[in-house]
Amino acid sequence: MKTSFKSFLEIFKRAKRLVFPLESREILREFREGDPVLIYGWLLCGRDATHEKILTSIKERSWDYDFTNQAIYYVGPTPASSGKLIGSAGPTTSSRMDAYMEFLLKRGLCATIGKGKRSKEVVELMKKYKAIYLATFGGAGAFLSRCVEKVEPIAWEELGAEAFFKIKVSGFPALVINSVYGEDFYEKVLR
Repeated sequence: MKTSFKSFLEIFKRAKRLVFPLESREILREFREGDPVLIYGWLLCGRDATHEKILTSIKERSWDYDFTNQAIYYVGPTPASSGKLIGSAGPTTSSRMDAYMEFLLKRGLCATIGKGKRSKEVVELMKKYKAIYLATFGGAGAFLSRCVEKVEPIAWEELGAEAFFKIKVSGFPALVINSVYGEDFYEKVLR
C-alpha cells in the first residue's frame, strides 16, 4: 500500500497527545498498536554505549537515576550546526537495546522510542511491566530535530553522541508499535 505525504499528515491530525514523564502509567492503557501520537515534555536520550554505562554504573553503585514514568529515545544526534540546539536526531535501531530492557523497566521506565521491531521477549516484558514501544521515522532526523526545544546533559558528556542527556520536545511524532497489552503493530501490518 503506497501512502502519500498528504495522507501521512492526515494520520497525525488524529494523533493522541502523550506527555513525559507521565503523571501516571495508567494513561498508557488508552494507547493501542498503530495509534499515532505527538509527544511533549522530556525524553531521556541514549544509545548502546549509554545503556552499558547506565547498567554498569547502577550495578557498581557509583551512579543512579530515577527512571520512574520516563521514556527513553534511542538517538545519537549529529553535532549541532551554528545556532542550532541539536543536530540531526533520527532514531537508532531499537533491537540493539533489547538486552537492557528488563533492567530499565524494573527501575520504572515506561516507554522507549526508536525504529524497527523489538524481540518477542521484549514485547512480553513490556506487557509484564505495562510499558509501550513507539517508533518514529528513520531518515527524518533533520525534521525530528525541529521538535526539540531544549537539550540538557545528564551524564558522560565526554562520550559525545553517546552521552546520556534529555531533550524537551513539542509535537514529536511517533506510532505505538507495542502496547501494554502485548499488541504488535508490525505483526498486524505484515499479516
